[in-house]
Amino acid sequence: MEYRKYGDHYLVRIDRGEEVMGSLTTLCKEEHILLGSVSGLGAADYAKVGIYRVSDHQFEGKEYFGEQEVSSIVGSITEKDGEPYLHLHINLCDDNMNIHGGHLTACRISGTCELTVTVLDGHVGRKYDEITGLNIYDFA
Repeated sequence: MEYRKYGDHYLVRIDRGEEVMGSLTTLCKEEHILLGSVSGLGAADYAKVGIYRVSDHQFEGKEYFGEQEVSSIVGSITEKDGEPYLHLHINLCDDNMNIHGGHLTACRISGTCELTVTVLDGHVGRKYDEITGLNIYDFA
């Protein structure tokens, strides 16, 4: 991974064989980013994506193997327990032009991944919500 800062934005390049969530976590720790947004695109050869079923508080994940276009990655960076907390979603396009998407758990880059991280002033944490079973924004 390489990155450069321009004002309140970081342009990030994640290289072949690197994993998106780990790379972004490293960036956040190195640059002390605890609040921001993420957007980007790229190419992957592995991803784990899921859906959260609020009704039973269960996450169902599915793995995707093989060459895929990452048509979008979007999400937020907040803080939980003093650490960066990434909440990202992804859309993947397979070789039949089918789109698969959902909550991003893991994504290994096959070509390159280009991300923009926008840093925001302030602090937003996370708190556990018993009704949904999710770690939601905590504006306290």
